Amino acid sequence: MIYFKLPFNEQLYSTDHNPSIQSVSFHSFDTLAQINFEGRIIQASEQNLETDLIKTNLLKDENQLNAETQTEYIQTLQEVISIIKENRLPKLVYSRRKIFRDFKAIDLKESFKNVCSSYPNAFRYLFNDGENAWMGAFSEVLGRFDKATHEFETMALAGTLPVSEEWSEKEIEEQKPVTTYIQDILKNYSEHLQQSETYDHISGNIKHLRTDFKTSIKPEDLDSLIQDLHPTPAVCGIPKDFCKENIQRYEKYPRELYAGYIKIETEESIQYFVNLRCARLYKDAVHVFVGGGITAQSNPEKEWIETELKSEAILKNLAVS
Repeated sequence: MIYFKLPFNEQLYSTDHNPSIQSVSFHSFDTLAQINFEGRIIQASEQNLETDLIKTNLLKDENQLNAETQTEYIQTLQEVISIIKENRLPKLVYSRRKIFRDFKAIDLKESFKNVCSSYPNAFRYLFNDGENAWMGAFSEVLGRFDKATHEFETMALAGTLPVSEEWSEKEIEEQKPVTTYIQDILKNYSEHLQQSETYDHISGNIKHLRTDFKTSIKPEDLDSLIQDLHPTPAVCGIPKDFCKENIQRYEKYPRELYAGYIKIETEESIQYFVNLRCARLYKDAVHVFVGGGITAQSNPEKEWIETELKSEAILKNLAVS
């Protein structure tokens, strides 16, 4: 089962399980794993969700993983910052897994309801395919393609602060190479590129710097363009291949679906959403995935606080007993 809501749209959607159509798919960060949901996208009701939740059970957490402590995180981050300085990297994204076990049961319906209410401008989802159960809400669009006009839209999203704080040079400098990265890729597919001014993008209790892009592409180029864009600097870093190699070297767990992307296809459009602010759900544990864009100016203690803040996107909305 899968249920989701699109940004700025409170209609609940699911799929009709038609085996000849695949309209929703989740792709892992390394693109080696994919979870597909069969059927056309259909409107659904809260009753549909409740009925499906009764039929599905969460698995126990058999991983025996231990979350990184603050001391371990800061120590590793100091090594990552040294790599960034030595190689003069604009940015590298380092993430961690926070594990929450202090509960007896999760009310999935109420938890998803809370997430949907907290993040109306995000793509919000809950799924359980019997082996994997995930919930998330994030508003970064990897791409949106209009099948009729061939118009393609995407965004550069980087920098994170509490809504009440003012942007510093660190966040502004973090966002610039992300914008340049997307510009350079899009110019390979189209000569005409529209770009917005950079502005604040509010997501619950935090904000990011955002720049929008719009162009027209050939339909046959869409898959190639998405592969060029993913993983974006917002979830990986620059340069892409070097940063991916060091992410695998320093991070102490596989990212799984975290920082991958979600593909939603209808008759009119294909939308791709970056899978951030998400968690894998178990009967006896919740694994929350959080990360941050690290630069030469990053402060490890402040980065830890930022990931704690990001983890609240899921944890504060969990309905547990």
